[in-house]
Amino acid sequence: MNPPKKVLLASHGTDGAQAAERLAISLCATDGKINHLLVVPDLWKGMMGDDWLNNGITRDRYARYLESELGREVDEHSRRVQDMAASNNLGYSLQLVLGKPDKCLVDACCNANYDLVVMGSPRPKGVSGLRSRMTLEPLVRGLAIPLLIAPHPNG
Repeated sequence: MNPPKKVLLASHGTDGAQAAERLAISLCATDGKINHLLVVPDLWKGMMGDDWLNNGITRDRYARYLESELGREVDEHSRRVQDMAASNNLGYSLQLVLGKPDKCLVDACCNANYDLVVMGSPRPKGVSGLRSRMTLEPLVRGLAIPLLIAPHPNG
């Protein structure tokens, strides 16, 4: 089997996602391309806390704060993967979307021609952090290309 030239990497910066980043870089063919899909889960839309943000000015400030924090995290994750790709002579592109992670991943694969999808495994029990809501069944049914799930480093 030839190494994949176009890899879709689903990564959002957690430990498991970083394991997927390393695996995707190591598997990609020389002069291949890593297409980094970073999904901001739509659960962030409901984070406005309207119960305590009781006026428009406060809501606007909080919205700007959330956007700047998410933007900073996205830039940090993207820069890390881009640097790894560049140091391995691989191309890099970022696709940033808001939505349900499983649907966004299937949609990204339907809109482009990839050889392989790489993503991290679910966080093991006992490891703290936000639990991803990636549902594997829609991926298995909806993807027409191979899906590789990298083992979690703390698994």
